[in-house]
Amino acid sequence: MRLGFLTSFTKEALELAKEAGCTSLEIGVGVGSPLDATKFNRAQADKALEAAAKAGVKISAFGRYCNMLDPDPAKRQGNVDYLLKLIDQAAAMGVPVVCTFAGALPGTGIPDTIPEFKRVWTPIIKHAEERGIKVAIENCPMFCGYPFQGMNIAYKPEAWDLMFEAVPSPNLGLEFDPSHLYWLHVDYLLALKTYGARVHHVHAKDTEILYDRFGVEGIYGKGWWRFRIPGWGEIDWQRFVAALWDVGYQGDINIEHEDPVFEGEHRAEGIKLGVAHLRQYVIG
Repeated sequence: MRLGFLTSFTKEALELAKEAGCTSLEIGVGVGSPLDATKFNRAQADKALEAAAKAGVKISAFGRYCNMLDPDPAKRQGNVDYLLKLIDQAAAMGVPVVCTFAGALPGTGIPDTIPEFKRVWTPIIKHAEERGIKVAIENCPMFCGYPFQGMNIAYKPEAWDLMFEAVPSPNLGLEFDPSHLYWLHVDYLLALKTYGARVHHVHAKDTEILYDRFGVEGIYGKGWWRFRIPGWGEIDWQRFVAALWDVGYQGDINIEHEDPVFEGEHRAEGIKLGVAHLRQYVIG
């Protein structure tokens, strides 16, 4: 397993990765970003891969997180078209995984969303299969309190079962992030052991429960939990990494930095502290 973080592809990110002792980066992409899939160029791609190699890192995945089931037909088609281009770019650059959201339909429950999920995702996964690319759906609900209107149905095991039944290809899997499961009170270790074969990529993000707020807000409220750098919340990272070994996970672990304590000018410090904590359990 290699260790790194989620970032845009910049000179500063490569320098930070080298300073922190990272060997992996997940690259977030989108229209207008570095490595924008709509502007793929072989020469530029080779230059990016060379720069990554000089920094001692490999690109573990590309990530673009949007509503793949957007109710606006034009936005949905744009999201699908971009993801297909991103899968092509991943194949051309030797990047094994593309990460995104499953999508959601506003006001529609998970079971009732599955027929549309199957219709949209079946050709996408076929495209990925033909290019040898795995697609990893992050388990982030994209809501933080009532009303529960997110843009990703894939936030709990019930949805995963229905998704994998609808689109049974092994190329469709999870970008497993324990932080979301923790505040949702889903057993993240049990989930990892149950769905280990479907874990194609891993986000390392911690969660801290603010019990003084929780006692006032309750589970439907907001502000009673916050994301933290690994080691600064309540996730048991030793047991989590041990579970990854148990299920035979061979991919990378990338920190998704959303810690409000280490933001702004302290962002790099947060990355380094998170990497240092995970280094107790991850050698690669």
